[in-house]
Amino acid sequence: MVWSPITVVGSSQLDVLGEAPASSEKNDFLWSYTEEPHKSRRQAIIKAHPEVTKLCGPEPLTKYLVLLVFAVQVVIAICLRNTPVLSKPFLLTAYFIGATANQNLFLAIHEISHNLAFKSSSANRLAAVFANLPIGLPYSAAFRPYHLTHHKSLGVDGLDTDLPTALEALFLDSVLGKAFFCTFQIVFYAIRPMMIYQLPLTRIHFFNIIVQITFDFLLVRYAGVNAFAYLIMSSFLAGSLHPCAGHFIAEHYLFQRPPITSKYPGHPVPVLETFSYYGPLNMLTYNVGLHNEHHDFPAIPWTRLPVLHEIAKEFYADLPYHKSWTWVIWQFIWDKDVGLWCRVKRKGKGRKVHA
Repeated sequence: MVWSPITVVGSSQLDVLGEAPASSEKNDFLWSYTEEPHKSRRQAIIKAHPEVTKLCGPEPLTKYLVLLVFAVQVVIAICLRNTPVLSKPFLLTAYFIGATANQNLFLAIHEISHNLAFKSSSANRLAAVFANLPIGLPYSAAFRPYHLTHHKSLGVDGLDTDLPTALEALFLDSVLGKAFFCTFQIVFYAIRPMMIYQLPLTRIHFFNIIVQITFDFLLVRYAGVNAFAYLIMSSFLAGSLHPCAGHFIAEHYLFQRPPITSKYPGHPVPVLETFSYYGPLNMLTYNVGLHNEHHDFPAIPWTRLPVLHEIAKEFYADLPYHKSWTWVIWQFIWDKDVGLWCRVKRKGKGRKVHA
């Protein structure tokens, strides 16, 4: 089933919403009173298909792709060292090649944060720092604990930093506000986690910062400021109005708010809170579009998620999904019934990953 402006789908096997006051219908998040849905589906899939556990483990191909994209970005940055930053060749290259490449590196770091490039945890952390280099700003060390907490505490208010805050939802609740959010998504995702809770700085954080500053300094020293500007612009555009950036919104935003109260008094209303995308851009983004599959089995690497989907297809066939990340951005901005309020939240202790 594909998402459309009128699609409403729920499954009694998944999460449910409790009843909420009428005031929640527009200017509040969707509050859930049960655990996140992926644990129960994972258990059901393993019971039905125990062979899926053999798909878990590192993917050796990841490190070679990271090295390739790193080389491409550095070579392009050097080639553009004498090209004016605001010139058409510079901007078009940054948008079509640079942003796509750096989005690929964002998602390589996402993959590596699950220890899916090497068997060793230390090797994965070093690989993430290396993948971080063409992005221009150090973030890989901080991303890992915030992202793993997102998995361990999906939707938990105050822990899952993927969730927009009420302040964001309130002030950006308009077409212009949502357009602003989509344009500066990367800034929101960079700043929001630190506003919700702070992580203790560890050696890997300092290492990440020192290595990144050293790389940036050497790049500017030997290739010039424009080379560095290319990498920064690529990173900004990768999290802005770019087709690949649609995955940030597609993964967990509801594009049709389910009814707040049940047709039958006393009965909960089923709701989904993770959505997959099955389209060609998965080839450039480590199959991050297979997001239900990823949340069900975070230990399965990107190359084997399609295999998981095929083995357990009866669990995924009836779930709504996206066909276009570009359409996701367009609909998010222009549909008055879709916005930052359209996220499922839950109260609870959750589990915080510190390092």
